[in-house]
Amino acid sequence: GPRPGLPPAGAASERAPRGPRLQQGLCLSSYDMVHYGHSNQLRQARAMGDYLIVGVHTDEEIAKHKGPPVFTQEERYKMVQAIKWVDEIAPGAPYVTTLETLDKYNCDFCVHGDDITLTVDGKDTYEEVKTAGRYRECKRTQGVSTTDLVGRMLLMTKAHHSNIDEDLDYRKHTDNFGKVMKCVWCVFSQGPKGHSPWTGVSQFLQTSQKIIQFASGKEPQPGDTIIYVAGAFDLFHIGHVDFLEKVHQLSERPYIIAGLHFDQEVNRYKGKNYPIMNIHERTLSVLACRYVSEVVIGAPYAVTADLLDHFRVTLVCHGMTEVVSDKDGSDPYEEPKRRGIFQLVDSGSNLTTDLIVQRIIKNRLEFEARNQKKEAKELAVLEAMKKLEEKH
Repeated sequence: GPRPGLPPAGAASERAPRGPRLQQGLCLSSYDMVHYGHSNQLRQARAMGDYLIVGVHTDEEIAKHKGPPVFTQEERYKMVQAIKWVDEIAPGAPYVTTLETLDKYNCDFCVHGDDITLTVDGKDTYEEVKTAGRYRECKRTQGVSTTDLVGRMLLMTKAHHSNIDEDLDYRKHTDNFGKVMKCVWCVFSQGPKGHSPWTGVSQFLQTSQKIIQFASGKEPQPGDTIIYVAGAFDLFHIGHVDFLEKVHQLSERPYIIAGLHFDQEVNRYKGKNYPIMNIHERTLSVLACRYVSEVVIGAPYAVTADLLDHFRVTLVCHGMTEVVSDKDGSDPYEEPKRRGIFQLVDSGSNLTTDLIVQRIIKNRLEFEARNQKKEAKELAVLEAMKKLEEKH
């Protein structure tokens, strides 16, 4: 299976296994807001060969083409490396996949989704590798896209026209963003009346097949330390990865079981419109992480004696986030504490889903504002040129 551990920068070309037998694949992208759709792409890509290298662009490279990413390159490398189908990452990969790139990383083929990407002058970005027969395609994951997720977040913060600055600290941007927000908002709310705008895009349909494709299928072995962690794991992000990685380091042979709470439960202790991803989406997101061995789909909020005995749990871990009491006011970790198997784990990361949402929305609004400025500039240039022509 894929081996954990982030390779040192630039190591992909030297470290890649050689030999006729191994088929190596390459995926290239920004991987800025990684979701289970990306994980599914990487899962399909890994299945096409024996070894998968994932090239991730630098902040500078992304800023040049699209504007600054939400997450730094270090965060993005770490996030991709945590996906269990990734054998190796290639930091600072070029923006366009050429034959030269494939050769540099010693890869037989590259893999891309079935959406068409065009260069500035309208050519197929993958033309060169397609002609050489070194292109493979994987299916897009129905029911999720970055735009769709941002739409859900915009709804969630209720950052609509008037009360945008209640939820987020945008008072200083109100001039630019008052207008912008309206545009973004209206784009996302063009769904039929009374429906959530994003359900019109596409709805995620869970099937047992998808769960099987994502699941490890490994049972705990004698000598494994069975560690239980519980939570929403909503919008599975770098803060979750940092926490799970720390938990994974607690033992020589960890078997981590993640208990995911049902949507209703999450909403009880998180409020607002949480969770942003439903239980089915959260299940796949967590299963894609290399540190997790098993997921309980709809775990009880209180970690009960039943649960601990059933899974033969050795250790129960919780991060540094606040533990909300159960409905009856009791501590959900009462039983593991009584047994002396409860442990707080400091991931060293303060990132919560709330903070991530704020970062993403801020980035998106600035992106919209930049686009509007750019359009205005281009119009001004065209006007100026027209005036010049009229003079001559």
